[in-house]
Amino acid sequence: MHDRALLNEWLWQEEFWLPPGIHWRDTLMKEDEGHFPLPRDLVYTLPLAFAFIALRYVFERLIAVPLSKYLGVKDRLRIRAASVPKLETFYKQISRQPTQSEVVSLGKQCGLSQRKIQTWFRHRRNQDRPSNTKKFCEASWRFVFYLAAFTAGLASLINAPWFWDHKECWRGYPKQTHYWYYILELGFYLSLLLCVSVDVKRKDFKEQVIHHIATIFLLGFSYCANYVRIGTLVMLVHDSSDFLLESAKMLHYAGWTRTCDSLFVVFSLVFLVTRLVVFPLRVVHTTMVVSLDFFQPFFGYYFFNALLLVLQLLHIFWAYLILRMVYKFMFLGKVERDERSDEESEVEDEPEEDGDECSWEQRKGAINSKLASLANNCVLNNLTNQRNINSRLPKAR
Repeated sequence: MHDRALLNEWLWQEEFWLPPGIHWRDTLMKEDEGHFPLPRDLVYTLPLAFAFIALRYVFERLIAVPLSKYLGVKDRLRIRAASVPKLETFYKQISRQPTQSEVVSLGKQCGLSQRKIQTWFRHRRNQDRPSNTKKFCEASWRFVFYLAAFTAGLASLINAPWFWDHKECWRGYPKQTHYWYYILELGFYLSLLLCVSVDVKRKDFKEQVIHHIATIFLLGFSYCANYVRIGTLVMLVHDSSDFLLESAKMLHYAGWTRTCDSLFVVFSLVFLVTRLVVFPLRVVHTTMVVSLDFFQPFFGYYFFNALLLVLQLLHIFWAYLILRMVYKFMFLGKVERDERSDEESEVEDEPEEDGDECSWEQRKGAINSKLASLANNCVLNNLTNQRNINSRLPKAR
């Protein structure tokens, strides 16, 4: 108990969280001034995250799945791999793509040819890949939240003084409040982090995990240190383009190519402006430069700005992928794939091939019969043409 008290006292030292000259007692607010952010409020984000997960489960089954059928989302038919316990154990515990030597060894253990072993693993990998319906449901859930969060956030901040004049982010510090916006966003990002193992794994999976962790630390720290006003601007900037991306994904899975391409161009413009212009020149500049007009640097100042720079590096990485897609769209006339996050970490469904030799023999026999039929038709046509020519020649005396 004594150690816990010491840890608690060390963790909440004013030097970590507050600028020089400001104490915890200065952060106390009256009841009519609103709800002052307290670290214990963050405890509510964990049950809220589980509530978001439960709500997502209900939303996907009652709304997203019927909507996917209505919009024409189609899933590929995949051949299920046969039940082979030894191959299943190897697939789950060792590797999903065995080497040539491992294929030979597995073939001897299971009494199967190398071709059948390779075909089994190909079917098994395709079997684990998420369907278009699953990806549509995930995108639709994020679209609904991001759209609702952006709309509500913009409505609550449009008349706020710090929305237009960023010096107001620090005027009157540390007495700031915006309770509900922070708690909802924190709960949602925590739910995304908890579901990262079951969600669709995309090409930028590691970057997404880093983004979620950095966002959670950024929001949590800014809430405890009462950087609430600048934190609301960070959330609004991110939500402004995310709902456009998710809507483009939904249309992509539904096969609405032209609408998806047009929406992707709109998303690209909004993303590049908000993440590469507004975020660094307004938000980051406000925290790194403007804030120094109101207090001296301290640990929280460096920690907060370091997290913002991590997010900015991720923005640059995603902007590079998006610009590649814009280049393909302009010069090839089609957005083939969402480079930012819609490409799975592995390749798309591998072509299905029958692994056994007898099926190959059947296919070869069918091909030969077609060739023979074609040849016979050619011979018959030649004979018929020759007969017609002879009939038109004058008869010999």
